[in-house]
Amino acid sequence: MPHTPSPGETTLPADAPLRTPIWALLPLRVFLGGTFLYAGLSKILDTHYLDHTSPLGVHAQMLHAATTSPIGPVVSFAAEHPTVIGLVIAFGEVAVGLGTLLGLFTRIAALGGFLLALSFFLTVSWTTRPYYFGADIVFAAAWTPLLVAGDAGLFSTTARLRAAIRRRRRPNATPDDVERRILIWGGLITATTAAVSGGVIALTRRTTTDPEPSRPTDPGTNSQTVIAAVSAVAVGSSTSFTTPNGSAAYLVRPSTDTFMAFLATCTHQGCPITPAGSGFRCPCHGSTFDGNGQATGGPATKPLTNVPVRVVDGQVVTA
Repeated sequence: MPHTPSPGETTLPADAPLRTPIWALLPLRVFLGGTFLYAGLSKILDTHYLDHTSPLGVHAQMLHAATTSPIGPVVSFAAEHPTVIGLVIAFGEVAVGLGTLLGLFTRIAALGGFLLALSFFLTVSWTTRPYYFGADIVFAAAWTPLLVAGDAGLFSTTARLRAAIRRRRRPNATPDDVERRILIWGGLITATTAAVSGGVIALTRRTTTDPEPSRPTDPGTNSQTVIAAVSAVAVGSSTSFTTPNGSAAYLVRPSTDTFMAFLATCTHQGCPITPAGSGFRCPCHGSTFDGNGQATGGPATKPLTNVPVRVVDGQVVTA
């Protein structure tokens, strides 16, 4: 017996042609859902995210954002509960991503994605100039088509659950009973998918970032790394190199007899920095640093992390 849509419910026939307008939203739905799912799982699995002492943690990010955000008092209050707020953000992104990809209450998921992106724009991206350099305002705008149109029954888990429950329940089953069962089954599907996705990402990170067990360092072994010849680095210039532990870094020569080195990581949110004039710039949120590694603009307030170096026999090496 064919399913009769209830009032307010829209479904798309399985053989609907690709020219049907709702198909145009599918690429956006896949991109937004996949991005938010990945972002949420990345936060959950990041060892720095809930570390209150790490400059890359959510606590430090909220403290930095509170000084420039138009909703500074709200951000300051959130910074007093960094673990709870951090977990709400991370799991919120996971729920939004899964709901969008699976078609589980897509409009609600889109509303959640819009609110998350808007909150990020009002905090971490607020000082980005010009405003369109920041991704968060673009994500907020990108959620609005799904917020308006939903999934229209296209690859919709909610529509399939509703149809299946109605087929199995008595004809006189109340709408509340149907919706309650959809919530239960939808929650189970979301939780299972999140667990599987988290396991896959955790396994991938473990095999790619820790391929070999660490070995104890022999105290008699010289572990210094040659960065560059003194003559190869002009005064006022910089050159990139890799530290002994595999981190990207920059060597700078602010004066004839001075060499300094910094990790190539912005102290705001950990984005890679790039040389800009005599200093550095973070392309993610617009933070700038001078040739001495000091923060000169943007949301970053802490200097770049120093890498000790020295000159040995005409070569600049890690200390």
